[in-house]
Amino acid sequence: MSRPSKLTIYAFAYLGFLYLPVLFLPLFSFNSGTIVAFPIKGWTLDWYRKLGEQDALIQALWNSLTVGLIAAVLATSLGLFAARAFVRYRFRGQRASEGLVMLPLVIPGIIVASSMLVLFLFIGLKPSLTSVILGHTFLALPFAVSILKSAFDDFDASLEEASYDLGVGVFETFYRVTLPVVAPGIIASILVTFTVSFDEFVLAFFLSGNQPTLPVYIWGQIRFPAKLPNVLALGSILLLMSVLLLLLAEYFRRRSSSSK
Repeated sequence: MSRPSKLTIYAFAYLGFLYLPVLFLPLFSFNSGTIVAFPIKGWTLDWYRKLGEQDALIQALWNSLTVGLIAAVLATSLGLFAARAFVRYRFRGQRASEGLVMLPLVIPGIIVASSMLVLFLFIGLKPSLTSVILGHTFLALPFAVSILKSAFDDFDASLEEASYDLGVGVFETFYRVTLPVVAPGIIASILVTFTVSFDEFVLAFFLSGNQPTLPVYIWGQIRFPAKLPNVLALGSILLLMSVLLLLLAEYFRRRSSSSK
């Protein structure tokens, strides 16, 4: 048996350093004590049971679900047409346009959030869930474009041309021919952008006002030691949900790629 290379060892060490602390989150969520430290005093499910008794938490969860779903649909809808244009056509300023769309990935979140807050206040839009939806759509758009570009990369344009030759219009061709082929990519985009929006904190902190999303609510609770076990239980559920959504998105992305 050959020895693992230095690069392999480094990769596993890096992944362990990055994700091992995350595994302590669900571990301590079952701790009967309120202090996050070893040794664990006992095992309990009380912290999970108490989550449903907190009205503020449920409202924050509903806010995050609403924002995430709307932002995911908006980002995917905009990303669908942008990705099709980037893949199918060649036009002046294309690279600049793609770079502009991807810009939110490289700009620090605090800069984006403060800039959006200033802009929204200037146009008369006060911090609210509407502001958060607009901000999250802007933030999630690069993820949607990246996924949907992959879905369009190997799309056979002759299918659309055949549809046009048969007398079918542009919109009906898009609905009957293009959309079914890229549907797995669309689903993957919605799942990923929803996860990005659901987990995002900085923009929501600046733009939510008195309607906090779940990450903002968690930040408010984590300052109180007595609330920490509930936060750990909630964080464990969110961690599981995020992993499942990303695995589902990867499944649809691979399905989209393998169907071409």
